[in-house]
Amino acid sequence: EEDVSEKKAAATGEEVSVDDQGGGATQQLLGIRGAKEETNIWKIRLQLTKPVTWVPLVWGVLCGAAASGNFTWTPVDVAKSLTCMIMAGPFLTGFTQTINDWYDREIDAINEPYRPIPSGKISEEEVKAQIWFLLLAGMATSYGLDRWAEHEFPVMLTLTAFGCFISYIYSAPPLKLKQNGWLGNYALGASYIALPWWAGQALFGTLDWKVGDPNPKAKPLLECPNPRCFEEHAPSEDAEADW
Repeated sequence: EEDVSEKKAAATGEEVSVDDQGGGATQQLLGIRGAKEETNIWKIRLQLTKPVTWVPLVWGVLCGAAASGNFTWTPVDVAKSLTCMIMAGPFLTGFTQTINDWYDREIDAINEPYRPIPSGKISEEEVKAQIWFLLLAGMATSYGLDRWAEHEFPVMLTLTAFGCFISYIYSAPPLKLKQNGWLGNYALGASYIALPWWAGQALFGTLDWKVGDPNPKAKPLLECPNPRCFEEHAPSEDAEADW
């Protein structure tokens, strides 16, 4: 199989270094640029979902679960969080990346003709089927998490639907937010940072605008410049004994 770097070299007349020729298989599986060309349809499907981009979503779910204050390292809570990570990473991020490549197929045919869709290594029907599968799998998983968490309002399903809508208008015309520096970056940031965090927090707690008051004993320590404040508001021996 011909390496992508070799195709680039043939087009530009540049020499291909030994380093450029290595590591292509790993890059292909992770969906990183410069990947080695592949003919296995399942590896190509995986490449379209760009697994390397799942990491911040998975981490965001974990942060949101911790922020809820209700997550515990029990088998049930761990299973819930892992299910939510699969929803946010492989399913919904995979959906986002696949649909982005689909709507970029014409410009990729000019700039990166070796990519899976413009190169014809995966058919249009197969790409559409993958988009629908990942979308429906993400929606179904979010609904299942709502039932598992016994939510009265389907907050997980709502967050998923909103995220998928943002993913669509980010990549698809006529809006195609990625063409606008401000709107595109905001949509991308919300999708990769806020939504997985909200999902993790909503799964184990609640989403609202309330912010808890800080410890009342800590407030004078921040506001009073006099060192004696630390003595006046320091925890008593009884309080220390409670710890």
